[in-house]
Amino acid sequence: MSEPLVFLNDKMVPAAEAHLKIYDAGIVLGATVTEMVRTFNKKLYRLEDHLKRLQRALKYVRFDIDMPMEKFATILEELTAHNAGLLHDDDEIGLVIFITAGEFPVYAGSAGATARTQPTICAHTFPMPFELWADKFESGIHLVTPSIRHVPPECYDPNMKYRSRMHYYLADQEAQLVDPAASALLLDLDGNVTETGGSNFLIVENDQIVSPTLRNILPGISRQAISELAHKLGIDFVVRDFQTFNVINAQEAFTCTTPYCMLPVTKINGIELGTGKRGPVFDRLLSAWSELLGVNVEQQFLDGAKRRKESM
Repeated sequence: MSEPLVFLNDKMVPAAEAHLKIYDAGIVLGATVTEMVRTFNKKLYRLEDHLKRLQRALKYVRFDIDMPMEKFATILEELTAHNAGLLHDDDEIGLVIFITAGEFPVYAGSAGATARTQPTICAHTFPMPFELWADKFESGIHLVTPSIRHVPPECYDPNMKYRSRMHYYLADQEAQLVDPAASALLLDLDGNVTETGGSNFLIVENDQIVSPTLRNILPGISRQAISELAHKLGIDFVVRDFQTFNVINAQEAFTCTTPYCMLPVTKINGIELGTGKRGPVFDRLLSAWSELLGVNVEQQFLDGAKRRKESM
């Protein structure tokens, strides 16, 4: 079959035929846990780590997908291999996994009696949009701290990666009133720095990498990768609360997330951070990560963006 496939519930279907019911709990309640994995050289990177985190989230929200993770991993690898085979040799795949609470009988009306109340399982892919981030490796990101605050862990545990993200959406909308290209860096109710809507956030202070505490943030797979690389490079990785003041006065800062690994942050609330350019710790980490992957991460984004532009 020469078209993209989607895994939906218990089978592979053509992407054009993959549909959710309008009364699925993921739509009407936002009751969804999720993971996003990407490939390097067409192979899924740290899939096992992502699935372990997904398994912990499923247990927390009490979704029983009635499938061993080993079997699910095999399905995901088959889906990725098929869809990646439809792309340019130098393109990569982003894999999205989401699992909802199932169809919500109350909103199903007359169909409620036949609603699928077991979890909805979906996995789909997309070509990595290198052009979205390519120039950010050099120019960096502008982050803005909005009035919208991070959801407290007393509401639900941030160790779970979920789709109920209205607060992130509103925060980014507010940040973009300051700078259309900015993203939001959320604070908790006590003014401590947490994360952005799609990435963990780290600073370099006193030549140490500093991460917010896991009480308030998702334990990102890319954050873990940076911690491991820092250890190999002899750079201290410290976990503690810090505030906007520390960010403004930091030597460097960067975000990290699955799609782009890491990007420098060069401005916070309109104030240049450090030298206003990406710093040496960022360069060392990105170089070490590229070496580990066997892929020049930054160059892959630059080449991919150029290829996409030329094909338009």
